[in-house]
Amino acid sequence: MGLLLLHNLDRASSVAEMSGYFFVFGLGLGLVMQVLVLIVQNAVPYTDLGVATSGATFFRSIGASFGVSIFGTIFANMLGPRIADALAGRRLPPGVDPGTLAEDPRAVAKLPPGEASGVLDAYSTSITNVFLYAVPVVLLAFALAWLLKEEPLRGSVTAPDTTEVLSSNPVERSSHDECARALTKLGCLEGRKKLYQSITARAGCDLKPAASWMVLRMNRYGSVEPALLAERSAVPLGVISEATRQLEERGLAERQGMPMVLTESGRRIAHRLAAARQEALAELLGDWWTKDRPTDLTELVRRLTAEMGGSDGERPHNGDDRRLQRRATGARPAA
Repeated sequence: MGLLLLHNLDRASSVAEMSGYFFVFGLGLGLVMQVLVLIVQNAVPYTDLGVATSGATFFRSIGASFGVSIFGTIFANMLGPRIADALAGRRLPPGVDPGTLAEDPRAVAKLPPGEASGVLDAYSTSITNVFLYAVPVVLLAFALAWLLKEEPLRGSVTAPDTTEVLSSNPVERSSHDECARALTKLGCLEGRKKLYQSITARAGCDLKPAASWMVLRMNRYGSVEPALLAERSAVPLGVISEATRQLEERGLAERQGMPMVLTESGRRIAHRLAAARQEALAELLGDWWTKDRPTDLTELVRRLTAEMGGSDGERPHNGDDRRLQRRATGARPAA
């Protein structure tokens, strides 16, 4: 669309019209370029990530060079004959001829107004026709894009920390520390999604996500006081109350005064949930979680699983019971 709009420009086009057409063209091109880099990066193992990124940049530069050469040649071949036709039978100032005008646009200033108008039209038509000839190339690229294999976005500890990239005093950390930092960050982000629905299903437990979260929290701290937990965490009281009722009804937790503690059945469920939580966390390591992984990496995942399971940073809910959450927080549904 942007190329076709640029093809419609002429010598009389206003600055506002040109700006609008270039905005459409630039918007479309800008949305595509970074997506292509992401496609390449997510199609290769982490060990080849640098090679893939540099390869994409290299071939993009090669393509730009070929494009400038090919379309520049098309423009030059069309411009000369058009200038010659526009000046046919006209008397030209000394030292000015169609070849000079095609090589140096500044020579147009030496022409009388009538002749200069024809030359400018030749320049305008030759340039805009180049955009038209580029349309088949873009359509071919669009067709080839449908053949690309869909790859999920990389969600692992390989993601860089932008604060370190932009900082004037970069932080120096070991590989183990960097892995722990990134894994903790990504693990917390996963906890804000539907993590507990996923690990509950993975563990084969028929529990509400908030109930699974409370089981891991009791396994971590030994006991949980529901009312106090609602005050200190971001989980609404209604969600905690519903999860508490489910745990008591199924005999997974029992009251000891105000606090709740796990029963023997609850501790078995906690171990299954912890194992599922560990598997979910290990998946974030991407290509690093292989059979040849170092022992300290396995220990790191176990430690982070124990620290993050049932933590305050995770905000579970009770599945589709959103009306109860709104009632507990006093919020109204969006119109």
